[in-house]
Amino acid sequence: MLKSKSTSLILLGVLGVIVGIIAIVWPNVTILALVILFAVYAFIAAALQTMRAFSSATAGPVFGHLLLALIDLAAGVVALVWPAPTALVLVLVVAIWAFVAGFAEIFAAFQSGESAGTRAMFIVTGLISVAFGVVLSARPDIGAVTLALLFGLFSMVYGVSEIVVGVQMRRTGKTLQAVLHEAA
Repeated sequence: MLKSKSTSLILLGVLGVIVGIIAIVWPNVTILALVILFAVYAFIAAALQTMRAFSSATAGPVFGHLLLALIDLAAGVVALVWPAPTALVLVLVVAIWAFVAGFAEIFAAFQSGESAGTRAMFIVTGLISVAFGVVLSARPDIGAVTLALLFGLFSMVYGVSEIVVGVQMRRTGKTLQAVLHEAA
């Protein structure tokens, strides 16, 4: 069992490293992939809203779900027809998210009951989030490439960590088998 899990972790890690390299070497491809992924999400959401509309017993929710389905469908079509503006909007959404999350973390630092270390951590991570939001919103075109590069770095670090955990798990399994064999 440990060998199977360790193999899957190692393979997941290798995939993460490969995806990270692709994202760093070809950030524009990564940006386009995110836009396409958003479009696919919008199309699936449209289909689900349509299904919900026709499973409703009353007319009110039917209209609302069909309206949401049309909005989702339009968002998916816009994303595919105009990928560059869609990428910029996605970057601005991430920038707004970073602002809100950053200010929430800074606010959380001043809640009662937090230790000085926890307060400092909240303040530092909050300031980093706000700074990230500023960088992305200042130049969303460069922000899209920055997001792709950060995604690539994250994927590579995550991949390497999965490989390390998988190798350690495999070693632990071999050690455990040897101990069990000696005990028997």
